[in-house]
Amino acid sequence: MIAPLPQPDNVRREAPGVELTRRLLSYLLSGELAPGQRIPSERQLAEALSAGRSTVREAIKSLSLLGLLEQRVGDGTYLSRSSSDLLPQVIEWGLLLGEKRLEDLLEARYVLEVQLAGWAAERRTDEQLRRLVESAHEMEVAGDDFDAYVQADIAFHLQLAEASGNSVLASVLTNVQSLLQAWASRVIRTAGETETSLAMHQPILKAVEERDAEAARAAMLAHMDRATRRLRASMLDGREGVA
Repeated sequence: MIAPLPQPDNVRREAPGVELTRRLLSYLLSGELAPGQRIPSERQLAEALSAGRSTVREAIKSLSLLGLLEQRVGDGTYLSRSSSDLLPQVIEWGLLLGEKRLEDLLEARYVLEVQLAGWAAERRTDEQLRRLVESAHEMEVAGDDFDAYVQADIAFHLQLAEASGNSVLASVLTNVQSLLQAWASRVIRTAGETETSLAMHQPILKAVEERDAEAARAAMLAHMDRATRRLRASMLDGREGVA
């Protein structure tokens, strides 16, 4: 049995499910559990967190979607072995922030990626184009291997940023790489397929190949619009589930 987990000193005014998820996250990142170790049962966590089991269950589901936890049918829930690659910064920046700050991040990425795509079309080198083509091919080959697809997807966007020739803005995107990975993973897993996402990347690649900056910006705008709407929808579903 784990000891009762303390309430934070300055509890934020937010949905009970979100606050509980923060507390569960704090426990998982405290060092008491090693990557790959099984976490306490829902009952034990509910007692330690002074919460209902259904609320704990939804918090576990939310963290599983991010890749922090791995749920094994008939064998419990485990702390992901790769959790250190994504956390804690991703969670604190991305999916457990207040709604306003999340919207600010989505808006910033929206504007940034559209501009970078246009510059990439104008400035890319043949070698940079080759790497973009390679990443797009890896996305196609990945198919329903969601992890492999997301890795290739993020590589595509980072290579596009590099091809823009603006090292400052490219660095901004690189610095939130883990956040992009968490978002992309959530969107792809919620959709349950990769074909639609791949189809949104192909016009971007074609425009960059043809050095058509206007078409590149338009294609990225369409991609960001769709991805942002899907992420917002998945976030809304999660909030409704834990509220």
